[in-house]
Amino acid sequence: MKIFQIIATAFVIGFLTFPILIKVLRKMHIMDAPGGRKIHSGFIPSMGGIGFILATFISVAIWFSYENLLETRFFLAAFGLIFFVGLRDDLVNLTAWQKLGAQVVAAYMVVVMTDIRLTGLYGFMGIYDIPLWSSYLLSIFTILSLTNAFNLIDGLDGLAGSLSLIPLVFLGWWFASMDMMSYSLFSFALVGGICSFLLFNWHPAKIFMGDTGSLSIGFALAVLTVYFIDTNANSLGVMGVKFAAPIATGIAILIVPIYDTSRVFIRRMMQGKSPMSPDKSHVHHFLMRMGFRHDQVTLILISLKIFFIGIIFLGSNFSDYVMLPVVILTAVIFGLKLDAITLKQVKKNNSKAPPILAKRKNKTKSTTSKTKVSAEILEDAKISNN
Repeated sequence: MKIFQIIATAFVIGFLTFPILIKVLRKMHIMDAPGGRKIHSGFIPSMGGIGFILATFISVAIWFSYENLLETRFFLAAFGLIFFVGLRDDLVNLTAWQKLGAQVVAAYMVVVMTDIRLTGLYGFMGIYDIPLWSSYLLSIFTILSLTNAFNLIDGLDGLAGSLSLIPLVFLGWWFASMDMMSYSLFSFALVGGICSFLLFNWHPAKIFMGDTGSLSIGFALAVLTVYFIDTNANSLGVMGVKFAAPIATGIAILIVPIYDTSRVFIRRMMQGKSPMSPDKSHVHHFLMRMGFRHDQVTLILISLKIFFIGIIFLGSNFSDYVMLPVVILTAVIFGLKLDAITLKQVKKNNSKAPPILAKRKNKTKSTTSKTKVSAEILEDAKISNN
């Protein structure tokens, strides 16, 4: 019952907030302009993350007990810090180093002060426990990587919000089954807020989440996934569902941003570019080139994520030695197949397009025609003036 209440509260607050937020952002001219790498047309208000993060915090404040707040206080503080970093970046662009520095502080708060960290490799490659300082470094690096990987997939209407719902529902369910209600309730509060946002962000979007939203969601998912991996690996399986492959399960939960970021970085480095150089080589860009609409691309990637979560449930009794190759190879095969289909479709579209010279000729004819019409209008104007 409390899970339903916290979802409903966040949803209603977000639903009531977004129309006001959209009007305010339009009046303040805080909007995302089209052009460059942007796919949308027209000026769309950004910073929609304000709406659903506000809804999440209010819902948490209403329904969290004192024990819940005490247990999650450093996590909530770190989450709030990331929210303000994204807000500042949307208002006044921060440098990459400034954003990274703030993310390191937030990750430190969670890893060191809350002790949410990867304590080892859980038997994979024969490694169980690792030294404390190695655990801190590995955990902070993982959180930073996952946070920014999720931030990079926010490129289409409804995409980032929809892709975050599936892992949040999974993690909320799993934490509840383990009687870890503080993190379960937080996950579901965020679900309620994001659902309200998607009503206004689904294609054609009335508002974007901006870094205010994507960084916050990415950070929350990164921390909750790290916590899930470690808790699942060290649990005795007496409560809830125990997955015998904790690392593979964590990767499968966030497979789309992990695969997309890895693929993009590798392609850029192979082309001699900086891995951080922006372009249109993300998975959602490839699907758009195949002729799919925003909503169709989102539904395709949601289906893929559900497929991978289905794999980890089917292989819940197998170790990382089995499931890691299965998850990674399946993702790579899907990616290579997508690249091949996209290339074939682009060539097909180009073959149907008129030659460049014909385009120029038509353009010249059109320009000449317009010039003649303009001349006739001017001539008539002269006559009428006389």
